[in-house]
Amino acid sequence: MAKKSKIAKNEQRKEIVARYAERRAELKAIIRNTNTSDEDRLDAQFELNRQPRDAAQVRVRNRDAHDGRPRGYLRKFGVSRVRMREMAHRGELPGVRKSSW
Repeated sequence: MAKKSKIAKNEQRKEIVARYAERRAELKAIIRNTNTSDEDRLDAQFELNRQPRDAAQVRVRNRDAHDGRPRGYLRKFGVSRVRMREMAHRGELPGVRKSSW
C-alpha cells in the first residue's frame, strides 16, 4: 500500500493537468508551428514556462487503482501485476484465463 500522501498528491496532479491541458496544447502548437513569428513563439514559450510544473502530463504517475502501487502497472486493467494476478485467479476479470500451451 502506497502512502496516502503520495496517492493524494498524484490525484492533485491529475486535476492540475486537466485544468491546464487545453491551453498547454495551444501553446505547444504555436511553438511547433513554423509559420508563427519568432516573437509569438517566444511569448508562447514564456507563458508555457510560467505554468506550474505539475501541469505537465509526464508528472502524473500511473498507480494501481486499489492500493496505489506505483510499479508493475498494467494499463489495460488499471491495476498492478500483483493485483491483476489475484483478480484473475478469483475470476473478477472478464475474458482473462490462465494460459496453457
